Amino acid sequence: MSQPATAAVQSRDPLLQPYQLKHLTLKNRIMTTSHEPAYPEDGMPKDRYRAYHEARAKAGVALTMTAGSAAVSRNSPPVFNNILAYKDEVVPWMKKLADACHEHGCAVMIQLTHLGRRTHWNKGDWLPAVSPSHEREPAHRAFPKKLEDYDIARIITDYADAAERMQAAGLDGIELQAYGHLMDQFWSERTNTLDGPYGGSLDNRLRFTFDVLDAIRRRVGDAFIVGLRYTADEAAPGGITASEGIEISKRLRDTGQVDFLNVIRGHIETDAALTDVIPVQGMKNAPHLDFAGTIRRETGMPTFHAAKIPDVATARHAVSSGLLDMVGMTRAHMADPMVVRKIMEGREDDIRPCVGANYCLDRIYQAGDALCTHNAATGRELTMPHEISPAEVKKKVVIVGTGPAGLEAARVAAERGHDVTVFEAAPNPGGQIRLTAQSERRREMISIIDWRMAQCAARDVAFHFNTYAEADDVTALDPDVVIVATGGMPHTEVLETGNDLVVSSWDIISGDVKPGSRVLVYDDAGDHPALQAAEKIAKTGAHVEIMTPDRSFSPDVMAMNLVPYMRSLQDKDVKFTVTYRLMDVRRNGNMLTAVIGTDYSNHREERDFDQVVVNHGTIPLDELYFDLKPLSTNRGAVDQDAMVAARPQPAGQHDGSFQLYRIGDAVSARNTHAAVYDALRLMKDI
Repeated sequence: MSQPATAAVQSRDPLLQPYQLKHLTLKNRIMTTSHEPAYPEDGMPKDRYRAYHEARAKAGVALTMTAGSAAVSRNSPPVFNNILAYKDEVVPWMKKLADACHEHGCAVMIQLTHLGRRTHWNKGDWLPAVSPSHEREPAHRAFPKKLEDYDIARIITDYADAAERMQAAGLDGIELQAYGHLMDQFWSERTNTLDGPYGGSLDNRLRFTFDVLDAIRRRVGDAFIVGLRYTADEAAPGGITASEGIEISKRLRDTGQVDFLNVIRGHIETDAALTDVIPVQGMKNAPHLDFAGTIRRETGMPTFHAAKIPDVATARHAVSSGLLDMVGMTRAHMADPMVVRKIMEGREDDIRPCVGANYCLDRIYQAGDALCTHNAATGRELTMPHEISPAEVKKKVVIVGTGPAGLEAARVAAERGHDVTVFEAAPNPGGQIRLTAQSERRREMISIIDWRMAQCAARDVAFHFNTYAEADDVTALDPDVVIVATGGMPHTEVLETGNDLVVSSWDIISGDVKPGSRVLVYDDAGDHPALQAAEKIAKTGAHVEIMTPDRSFSPDVMAMNLVPYMRSLQDKDVKFTVTYRLMDVRRNGNMLTAVIGTDYSNHREERDFDQVVVNHGTIPLDELYFDLKPLSTNRGAVDQDAMVAARPQPAGQHDGSFQLYRIGDAVSARNTHAAVYDALRLMKDI
């Protein structure tokens, strides 16, 4: 886009207008709110952490709020590999991060917290968790020590120490966390049973926060920016109400010590509650936006907010209608760190969409690091590119398969400038993603495919649908590189006998097989298809038993994604059975007898169903790969050392006319992220 056209876009777009926060000019209205991607090393935000934030700063975001949250005290041990703000050595690491982002005109702040009961005593230094009551938080399961006066005094000092460290690191400000953590555990009568100055009346319950603010201001002065991200309505019986939240907001304003309010609605001590605060796919977009606007209207304070605002149109509405001053698009920036740049260049259609899969957060809550389900460069900025550089030599690339692996390979190859041809046996692209998107709640997943098809179309990738490619079809194009991304088919051969009597989860989801009336869904994979099939069957009014040999069901669905399934299934005739293994199925008249065992003993029992559905992953469709293998220069070999180190694959050493690789489920049953990552780290150098 020409410079004048870009300037015109900026001049009229509400999202691209600057915002004055105290002495700080934020260059536009888009921020990434505090979130912990779990990238720290030894509690420090080192190179990986810095590169992640710098990529978004470079692309134009106005404010990056780091950490989610940084721990101010030793007895607030992180449970998500958070930054340790109570250590002096954090200062130079945060300074490097701040300096890197400031070079791109991006302001940097950090969220500070004491977790209170939202942690566990067996983390960190094995100190007891503390809270204003002995009430356990269900998510982290620690029974906390009830705070004493000396605990409170020490923690107040810890907050001030941490704030001083962040000022010394050159940050533009800090944000105090008060939803589900210690600060609002004081606020809420659900979690505060203290007597005396810190319990009872609202004045007393707010005293800890005001004491912390006083201590921080004595250390950092009046100019340093200090805000709160807090729940203004717990939406829970006995908790902070909306009216009480508005009163708290006004009291925070009236201290004169708070520079902005970052509004949350809800509570987070269970998976279900957390998912209402941070909605996943299939749930309403921006459910708390109007409430945040109410806080802004009632207080007149600078107001920030984020909660499933995945698209530019919603963000633009939030600012233009006066609901927010700064809009958080945090998960959207995990999917595409170039959001702001693409808005400025008039390329909104090129923004890689956040599909709400929540792979990022669910991985954190299982002690992993945050990764985007379909942007494999996020969190890997040191080795994987967000922007694809052109190749020095143009090549002819043939790809077979249009699932996420094949389409990512096609997109990257096309952006490299190669001549790309893609074969697909089905009439439409998508592979397993298209199957997944047949479930109403997961229809957003199809955007993974739609975006890549649009990117390929813009680069003249040639597609041949309804074409079952064989070796001759591929070699006839005289390719330099061949990528086999043919995926897999359901693997149901898991029983001692009776494999011919079962159907797959795919059969049910696709509608190829009609649901029975008394159905066993046997899930030995632990991923989405079992629950998708069970949900579809249960909606017909059938009795469904979901069985797994594992000690918990659907582990790969993970915590927050499990919530919508439970809400859909638990009010229907559905039974959940763990630690039992389906051994055999035999026909019994018009019924099927399931022989059920367990890994824990020799116990056997039998139950009758009229349908048995098996979910056991996929078997690779690899016939084409093995047909092509002897014709290739590398015999299909992947140099794993080169792949892990993000180096190009070496040239093949055998007679042949092309390099050959297979990716995604054509290798083994994995997930969407693995498929996309396979393609990106292979194709970025071809």
